Amino acid sequence: MADSSDSVSIDMESISLGGKEYLVKTHHGTVLVAVFGDQDKPALITYPDLALNHISCFQGLFFCPEASSLLLHNFCIYHISPPGHEFGAPPICPDGFMPSVDDLADQIVEVLNFFG
Repeated sequence: MADSSDSVSIDMESISLGGKEYLVKTHHGTVLVAVFGDQDKPALITYPDLALNHISCFQGLFFCPEASSLLLHNFCIYHISPPGHEFGAPPICPDGFMPSVDDLADQIVEVLNFFG
């Protein structure tokens, strides 16, 4: 039996989950949106917690085979990444523009309008 201290390291940036990424221009900057599933199905929108992206925030849910197959069967999943939260994004400059909560909410509305 394996020692309980054994662990596995996964490079999340190298995993392909089969989705398509879009860069959506909004009034408050460009937003990365990862779309998974049939866009004719009802939308399920995710927005990660502070300092996370859609994989680090929702991997427990979407890497569970039962949950992911159920969700992808019934929904098109739109993972909206806040500015600077996508993989490979440069560090956010403390002196740069910091969107307010209202600005972030406006971005979500613009993304929803972009995808109809």
